[in-house]
Amino acid sequence: MKLATLKAGGRDGTLVVVSKDLQHCQRVPHLANTLQVALDNWDDIAPKLAAIYSALNDGLRDAEAFDQTQCHSPLPRAYQWADGSAYVNHVELVRRARGATMPPEFWTDPLMYQGGSDSFVGPTDAIVARDAAWGIDLEGEVAVITGDVPMGASVETCAAQIKLLMLVNDVTLRNLIPAELAKGFGFLQSKPATAFSPVAVTPDELGAAWDGRRLHRPLVCTVRGEAFGHPDCGVDMVFDFAQLISHVAKTRELEAGSVVGSGTISNVDRSKGSACIVERRTLEQLENGSPTTPYLDEGDSVRIEMFDADGKSIFGAIAQTVKLLA
Repeated sequence: MKLATLKAGGRDGTLVVVSKDLQHCQRVPHLANTLQVALDNWDDIAPKLAAIYSALNDGLRDAEAFDQTQCHSPLPRAYQWADGSAYVNHVELVRRARGATMPPEFWTDPLMYQGGSDSFVGPTDAIVARDAAWGIDLEGEVAVITGDVPMGASVETCAAQIKLLMLVNDVTLRNLIPAELAKGFGFLQSKPATAFSPVAVTPDELGAAWDGRRLHRPLVCTVRGEAFGHPDCGVDMVFDFAQLISHVAKTRELEAGSVVGSGTISNVDRSKGSACIVERRTLEQLENGSPTTPYLDEGDSVRIEMFDADGKSIFGAIAQTVKLLA
């Protein structure tokens, strides 16, 4: 099934069930006002939501039109947002461009940072920054929303707790990163508010594209109205989602509604393009000695979307434009 959160209804929005074709939706206040409430009671509520989803797809009469521009991220805020870097090819490229070697443990132990989860933004909200000189970049990713995961959970247990999937634009301010990392304490200012796709979907909705741990579909990224990349999310993913969740759970519990991201989708096959500007700039530097693709500036647009085998949008689109504060 497909679920979304309308902005109307307060800080945590209003949960709606969305039809498969993303044309209609149904509010479900009798079951759960918000997605977090549904996740907190998933075993009881999910089957009832699924029944409404089935009715929607059969032409439920009192359904309302679904407008993606009225959506917040499926979880407007979350108890946990942990983002990995599962596509080690991307990490290796960026490090090579700056002359840094790749520690061998990067291939066996996931990189991960803990992001700010108190202020996600909607999928069509602006990318707001104060200065284009900060190096504004998109990062196209996939994320999962978990149920309750106990500390020390096995990879198998973690796989079973993947409740929903969604797309991500994990905006990064590239030129703020070096000074932050030099402090030895990780990202903060260089990672502003993250946006997620209008719709989150249950794993069964993905059919054969979901193998239980990886999503095997291209992520289509457009920058400034031009095709930028379509890397396949199931290719070159060194750490799958179950492994990423287990990594987080090594020393803590994850509460229902925790969000775990894949990191920037990246394929070794260069013909697939990129899901972030810094990767293209890195390739330009390695091939030509200097990057030529600029980071984002006022009015620049990005679009991140995924289509099924029939060419239909699965999650709706993240479609954002940069807005610089005066």
